[in-house]
Amino acid sequence: MSTTLTIPKLEMGMTEGTLVEWLVEDGVQVAEGDPIYTLETGKAAQEIAAPASGTLRQSAAAGEEYDVGTEIGTID
Repeated sequence: MSTTLTIPKLEMGMTEGTLVEWLVEDGVQVAEGDPIYTLETGKAAQEIAAPASGTLRQSAAAGEEYDVGTEIGTID
């Protein structure tokens, strides 16, 4: 079963965030809790952990700004 990765809402009033960088390459196995990307909001940058274990499949480019809730990848 696939787990969808979306841009999370990290603070009140947050409507978008910048996917600064992927910390794990596409197609690599990750474990739940591993940091997989860095998200920057208006106030700070934060590493976001994998919500599940499996193979990371990226569908969004680093360096771009995305709305909260936008799908950026999956873990299969």
